[in-house]
Amino acid sequence: MADRKNRPLDGVTVVDLGQVYQGPYATFLMAQAGANVIKIEPLAGEPIRQRVNVSKGAAVPFAMLNANKRGITLDLKSPRGKDILKKLVAQADVLLENYAPGVMDKLGVGWEVLSAINPRLIYASGSGYGLSGPDRDNLAMDITVQAASGLMSVTGFPDGPPVKCGPAVVDFLSGIHLYAAIMTALYERTFTGAGRLVEVAMQETVYPTLASNLAFVYDKNIAPPRTGNRHGGLAAAPYNVYPTSDGFIAIIGINETHWANLLGAIDRKDLIGDPRFASKPARVVHIDEVDRIISEWTSRHTKAEAFRVFGKFKVPSAPVRDLIEVTNDKHMHERGMLRWIDHPQFGRIVVPGSPLRIHGADPADDRPSPRLSQHTHEILAEYLGLGAADIASLEADGVVATPEPPHQAATA
Repeated sequence: MADRKNRPLDGVTVVDLGQVYQGPYATFLMAQAGANVIKIEPLAGEPIRQRVNVSKGAAVPFAMLNANKRGITLDLKSPRGKDILKKLVAQADVLLENYAPGVMDKLGVGWEVLSAINPRLIYASGSGYGLSGPDRDNLAMDITVQAASGLMSVTGFPDGPPVKCGPAVVDFLSGIHLYAAIMTALYERTFTGAGRLVEVAMQETVYPTLASNLAFVYDKNIAPPRTGNRHGGLAAAPYNVYPTSDGFIAIIGINETHWANLLGAIDRKDLIGDPRFASKPARVVHIDEVDRIISEWTSRHTKAEAFRVFGKFKVPSAPVRDLIEVTNDKHMHERGMLRWIDHPQFGRIVVPGSPLRIHGADPADDRPSPRLSQHTHEILAEYLGLGAADIASLEADGVVATPEPPHQAATA
């Protein structure tokens, strides 16, 4: 197509019923790659948008995950709302939803119905435990899947309780997999011309990440312990977070070169040849002593000083940074992954780009996340040919919400 934009997914239309993090992140990656993403929300807005009633900061993830999408509202419990969805799907390439299994079928707009309308449709379903199996209907949130998947059991320190990972790792891990499933099916469709049902279960995306911890299962037939900041399989030393005079620094040494370089960095070449540390297995056996020796040195330096020395000696390390430091990270800002924007609702905030770098492609449009129902009139006119009177009737009957008016200039 002569007028096609220089973006990988230009011309791909996505009907986005995603909510919270999993679904919206998958469609965010698609929008950043040039797809036309139509975000459909219930009349009151999706859950993350509603967090603005708690605080501005709590709702900022909505702005992060929904840039470059157009937003409309639909009451999918109403016959007219379902009809509108079907007409949009008839012209779409992808529909994504991460409702509980069976919800779309109960509404009468599941895979069987929509694929009959559009045989080229890629229907993507994200759920906690999948569309089949005995656990299918278990309620799933990031923290509950962290618990059920085994992730929480290996997180934390040996003398403490299980601990969830700080960020919502399962939501985003499964969102990435959902994106991959969609893209795989879209690629196949270029050969077959036919759509597919693809699904991702949050629980199933976690298991491969436990590879190191599973050593305990296969070597000793025991449940892996919590190892704090040490290696999950206790198969490497040093491998920990060490104290500095102003914080902490993470250090890992996975081969003999790293160990020799570390001894040079902390001025302990006298330990070269010491049988306690002469091999990786020996260092693992004497891991407490390894950590003590390193901690004695790091605690006398700032994390910046330690990082500089370890960098000079080519020891893998990084200072433990807080989120204020990360949000202002010069490297990611220079690469364009992070950027400051003046959001019309949330004020001065940092938003991410896509980690997927498609070299030579034009950058994504710079559109902030949509106001609630912002593009309803535009999309209903564009895809369904509805006029102002028809749309006003839909608003009056509660099938769609009246577009939220522009926000007043926000302040940080």
